[in-house]
Amino acid sequence: MAKVIMVQGTMSGAGKSLLVAGLCRIFKQDGYVAVPFKSQNMALNSFITKEGLEMGRAQVMQAECAGVDPLVCMNPILLKPTSDVGSQVIVNGEVIGNMSAREYFAYKKKLVPDILKAFKKLSDMADIIVIEGAGSPAEINLKENDIVNMGMAKMVDAPVLLVGDIDRGGVFAQLYGTTMLLEDEEKERICGFVINKFRGDVTLLDSGIDMITEKTGIKTAGVIPYMNIKVDDEDSLTEKFDAKENSGDLRNAADIAVIRYPRISNFTDFNCFDAHKNASVRYVDSVYDLGDPDIIFLPGSKNTIADLKWLRESGLEACIKRFAMKKPVFGICGGFQMLGRQIVDPSGVESGIGAAIRGMELLDIDTEIREDKVRKQVEDKISFPKGVFENIKDKEILGYEIHMGKTKGDSVSEADRELVVSDGKNVYGSYVHGLFDKGDISRCILEAIGKAGDEKISYSDFKDSQYDILADTIRLNMDMEYVYSCLREVNL
Repeated sequence: MAKVIMVQGTMSGAGKSLLVAGLCRIFKQDGYVAVPFKSQNMALNSFITKEGLEMGRAQVMQAECAGVDPLVCMNPILLKPTSDVGSQVIVNGEVIGNMSAREYFAYKKKLVPDILKAFKKLSDMADIIVIEGAGSPAEINLKENDIVNMGMAKMVDAPVLLVGDIDRGGVFAQLYGTTMLLEDEEKERICGFVINKFRGDVTLLDSGIDMITEKTGIKTAGVIPYMNIKVDDEDSLTEKFDAKENSGDLRNAADIAVIRYPRISNFTDFNCFDAHKNASVRYVDSVYDLGDPDIIFLPGSKNTIADLKWLRESGLEACIKRFAMKKPVFGICGGFQMLGRQIVDPSGVESGIGAAIRGMELLDIDTEIREDKVRKQVEDKISFPKGVFENIKDKEILGYEIHMGKTKGDSVSEADRELVVSDGKNVYGSYVHGLFDKGDISRCILEAIGKAGDEKISYSDFKDSQYDILADTIRLNMDMEYVYSCLREVNL
């Protein structure tokens, strides 16, 4: 039977995902089979497994840290927000429908058997399971029917590390306040505090740590410094969105602009460029921040019609169309659909029954949003018309597709079957997420815009190096002997 430990946070963005990833890496380095688990994840960054099932990318990143294949049982429930008050609900990798927040709150206890079945599968294959919570366990208005924080810990009798974010201030209040809002049984599950994202002289925390230990009886298991590492982020809280212009030391490097519309999804498609010293990726949501980049990417969207309306109303569409006359524009998934002549949603899958919108008219394609979701991994070679990116022709790719659209074009009856569609000049589109990850494709993209460096980069090796930095930093700054002593056998 596997052993288990859980990581919960005082708030969203406290660093739970990275701590789970780092612990998985440490356990792997120490010779154990470790796996991540998150019963319920809310994210627009998702992944398709070999079986064609959909799961959150955070658990994929954690699985990579652990050196295991990502399995949908690591994330049995995925919520993909479609509006401010509703989400698409995905259970065991399959869509079961759209629900409002209130509908899902009343429904979610019915998913406990699915959660336990997925967890049992992992417990049969692993030595250690590292569970991630969501948000905060002290959301007292949501504690009833909780299935992801202390409710999950209780299901499997897991000890809990509680993580606070000192970078936002008030970390001792975070840890103490969270603990005091828990029931006595829940407090007893907390085996240690972790103070995350610390900058400065750690000895300045000593008196505070002593005081919170005295007040709660809970040991502080580690103080983790702020880390500037490049790994996949959760959606809304990523710091990647903060950069609006090329950083000072990269002004001669490739300036890559990714359009950040309100419902952006799978922005991890562009993380591969982080591996290149001569590339800078920034996320743009205003005409004032666009500037004159070397390339514009249109990423995926959970509501393509609504995000295209936003693009039009913001003035960015006009800027992009002018830009495409001289420099490359590349759309992925929803961004690919936007580049076409029109998008229609006859069944109201995303935007209401009968919704339709004129596209950007940069590619000769038309898209119909359908109820059936395409979910598949893609392993193939690129073949498409000439243009600025002719140098990636015949390159092997390994990626995946997640979309509700059926796309047709003038040159091909089913354009969505083409790996890359192009106008033969500057405009490109594809349904394949992870299109640029394999081999030297990202370098070829930079080369085509005149910004390629001399280094030959393996994105897989680059990610491994980042995971090792993460693990080494956590190991150095946490009492790992104490963490091992907290591990408890799974109780199912």
